[in-house]
Amino acid sequence: FTTDFLEPCHISKMICKYIVLNETSKVLMVLRPYQYYAVEALIDRVKNSNKNGYIWHTTGSGKTLTSFKASQILTGLPQIKKVVFVVDRKDLDYQTSTEFNSFSKGSISGTNNTKALVKQFTDDTKLIVTTIQKLNTAISKKQYLDQMEKLKDERIVFIFDECHRSQFGETHNRIKAFFNNIQLFGFTGTPIFADNAVKNELGKRTTKELFGECLHKYVITDAIRDENVLKFAVEYVGRYKRKDTATEVDIEVEDIDTKELMDSPLRLDKIADYIIANHPRKTHSQAFTAMFCINSVDTLIKYYDIFQHKKTAGEHSLKIATIFSYAANEDDADANGFIPEELSVAEEPKALYGLNVHTREKLDECISHYNQLFDTKFSTRDSETFYNYYNDISKKVKEKKIDILFVVNMFLTGFDSPGLNTLYVDKNLQYHGLIQAYSRTNRILDEKKSQGNIVVFRNLKDATDEAITLFSNKEAIEEIVMQPYEDYVAKFNNAFDELTKITPTVNSVNDLQSEEAELAFVKAFRELMRIKNILTAFADFDMNSVEMPEQLFEDYKSKYLDLYDKAKSNDQKEKVSILEDVDFELELIHRDEINVSYIIQLLIKLKANTKKDTTQVEKEIFNLLNTEAPLRSKRELIEKFIQENLPVLQNTDDIPEAFEKFWNKEQQTAFEQLVEEENLSADRTEKIIEDFLYAEREPLRDEVLELLKGDKPSILLRKKTGDRILGKVVSFVEKFINGMR
Repeated sequence: FTTDFLEPCHISKMICKYIVLNETSKVLMVLRPYQYYAVEALIDRVKNSNKNGYIWHTTGSGKTLTSFKASQILTGLPQIKKVVFVVDRKDLDYQTSTEFNSFSKGSISGTNNTKALVKQFTDDTKLIVTTIQKLNTAISKKQYLDQMEKLKDERIVFIFDECHRSQFGETHNRIKAFFNNIQLFGFTGTPIFADNAVKNELGKRTTKELFGECLHKYVITDAIRDENVLKFAVEYVGRYKRKDTATEVDIEVEDIDTKELMDSPLRLDKIADYIIANHPRKTHSQAFTAMFCINSVDTLIKYYDIFQHKKTAGEHSLKIATIFSYAANEDDADANGFIPEELSVAEEPKALYGLNVHTREKLDECISHYNQLFDTKFSTRDSETFYNYYNDISKKVKEKKIDILFVVNMFLTGFDSPGLNTLYVDKNLQYHGLIQAYSRTNRILDEKKSQGNIVVFRNLKDATDEAITLFSNKEAIEEIVMQPYEDYVAKFNNAFDELTKITPTVNSVNDLQSEEAELAFVKAFRELMRIKNILTAFADFDMNSVEMPEQLFEDYKSKYLDLYDKAKSNDQKEKVSILEDVDFELELIHRDEINVSYIIQLLIKLKANTKKDTTQVEKEIFNLLNTEAPLRSKRELIEKFIQENLPVLQNTDDIPEAFEKFWNKEQQTAFEQLVEEENLSADRTEKIIEDFLYAEREPLRDEVLELLKGDKPSILLRKKTGDRILGKVVSFVEKFINGMR
């Protein structure tokens, strides 16, 4: 690889043509090998022929960047008049324009209407992003034909995003008939083959028939092997003919296709109870979000009402939201795998009026709940307001402010949110529709997100296997779908055996003689944490299923965190430690519900038990202070409060206020000590901490050095001084601010 990649001509081409500066993230992005080869194949096709073609890159592999780079290079070819990037939904028009502009500022001016699109066709705009609906209007409506006909013989390249969806109707033929000198290229994660082609008024048509041969292929198995996307953990919940497990709930799923049974209130209520009970497990205590994919608008409304009723009754506190609109095929009665796009976020401004009165009133009621939750003012009164609601929901899901989004078809294609890790399914899906829906969950994020969770309340096992076989091969099922629960139990037990070979007892961690031995322990326990992280998502899991007792895991975890503290402490700043570069993956052991507020509740419990045995409560508090990563930095101060302040308080109601006063005083003392020790400006230090908390980004070394009063350190001392001050600022934030609530 290095011989080929670092060859002078190739490396210069990569630097000049295949590096993109992302304006939003302010990072350099280098195209991955499969992206590079796809772009090269497409450019070669344009330079040397007039044939069409398509790129098959699996969902989540970065098709937008690939298509942008191809479009950008094509606009530089003198023989090409224009490059037109075509999407099939209004929201994707905006999303694609935004992403393209993040890759190259000002490269795209959005086309809000067909008139603006026609203007871009007739002026010197080289790269156009538009919807297929606006394009269709531009070449078919009389008022635009005079201007558009001037372009009939120009060399224009059309690139269609997600070409499995909307290029199978009359519009595709109309584009080819109108222009005489064009090339068409499609990008898709799930091509249409003979097996999954659906008949329409033009017959059954495949991606190959529409676009010609596949120019480059990067399938889901490739992406999983390269760790560009995650595997799926699929659980089928319901009444199955198999051994008793936590997923065997009395829900009708097998060989039942009558609408009455599938939509019965009892069945829907049981599914709602199952989701409420298991949602914290699936999403790591709401560290991630979920979507619930439902077969029809009517059923969605029933589910929504059930969840709202249970919320009012105090059975859950989940933040739920929904969005839906009229679609001719909303029931997907044929289970043909297509996920039809609701019209209201496409191009038709009157689409909402396709909803019947009751359904529209219900949608407005759901939106009113959303408005109360987020202090917004959306409604269905016109398509623009509804479109803004759509965009706001998209934003809130990405920000992880919605726990479960209820959908029929919307958001199941073309929606990327790395913070979404679970899809609940009560809808018949097949082929590309199934893979597209499942793929909402498998974006890479962090160590805690180890797989995409799919919880299915219908018998989709065969459909899942068939879809995976179609888009990779039969043997790929094991590569794409996580192994059974029992396999991970066995893996955990094996990892536990390996750990005990290195450290037979908890105290033997203290006796490790070298950093190499400590590193071996860290790697062994980290592997144990990784497997446990996967296991916790299974409904069947509890620590009694494995050979390692829960308390023993917690005791080893405490030693693991001791080594983390040792590696990150300032005591070793003069000495290079091999542990400093180890990723301890603390996300795997962070529990959002364990914070200082939780400790205060335990302190109240401890104080209330003064005349009884308080040993158990004290043990729980000190165990949490030792084993919960966010609390370890606060351990000394909390212990000080317990020893010095708690005994003099007479009333348990006074504890929260007393603790807050104690904490604020200690925080102010520590802040003053920090600025005095390092000779920092107090005002500037306070401001940089505020910015750190707001942006959730550590300050840069140069920003930290600006805090110094007087002379700045010499060039030789800048790194050492900056890193020391930055370490103290980060420690201050971790100790006094993070994990408080």
